[in-house]
Amino acid sequence: MFNESRYGAAAGGGARKQGWTATQPASETQVFAIGGNETTLAFVNSLRPDGAGAVTATLIPIARTPLGIAVGDGRQEVAIPLAGLFEWADRTFSAEDERAFITSMRDLELLARVGWDSRFPDTVDERSIVNLEDLPDEVADGLAGAPVALVACATCRRLCVRDDFIWKEKQLCAWDYHAQVFGRRGPWHEGPYEERHFETLPVCSYIADPLLVELAVEPVMAGGELPEATARAIVNLILEADAKRPHLAVRTALGLWVLREKAAPSHAQE
Repeated sequence: MFNESRYGAAAGGGARKQGWTATQPASETQVFAIGGNETTLAFVNSLRPDGAGAVTATLIPIARTPLGIAVGDGRQEVAIPLAGLFEWADRTFSAEDERAFITSMRDLELLARVGWDSRFPDTVDERSIVNLEDLPDEVADGLAGAPVALVACATCRRLCVRDDFIWKEKQLCAWDYHAQVFGRRGPWHEGPYEERHFETLPVCSYIADPLLVELAVEPVMAGGELPEATARAIVNLILEADAKRPHLAVRTALGLWVLREKAAPSHAQE
């Protein structure tokens, strides 16, 4: 009825598989992962077709962030003919998409033969997925975290975690926030901050060092649990010591950071 699994180039979880069989499902709340791509994971919790011969696939959104995959707290249900489940998965998670993967259709067929049926769990996590070992490692790691609210980035439209990066009242992904706020047009500052400046510093959930490299920006102070007055004093000491070079103080969940533009490389005179 079905074909064997197909993984995209980004997959890696299949190597952890250890002899899964259709006799394993026992919980009243379990799901079988069908596949996924850049923005979506698909699961089934029952392979007993309805009167029209269809089963229900539940789609869960995901966002790819510099910290890994974040699983969304929303769901969408799609009715699919059981006999055409593999064709639907192959079309939805196309092999042309390097992020796409499909799990073992052979195992899915075994479950279909026994009429596997379970209740959809309140939260899809590591414990509720029958074939967790089939998933790419980055997806399995993302499912270990709590579901979060996702939104579309106001610039590139990719899914991102709500409220992690807001700039000028717009929800942004980490990439666009770093490019806009820490890029050349960002709110860079020369010399010490006045007290009023600290009230309007950029705020974000975290700073991704690899994204700074592309912008020729480097961190010179990285957070820390310090009293506000102490943190402000340290920020200004840093800015005073290199007053002619642009710096930028940023509030994160881990405290105040200070960034600076990298100095242009010096060239020996010929």
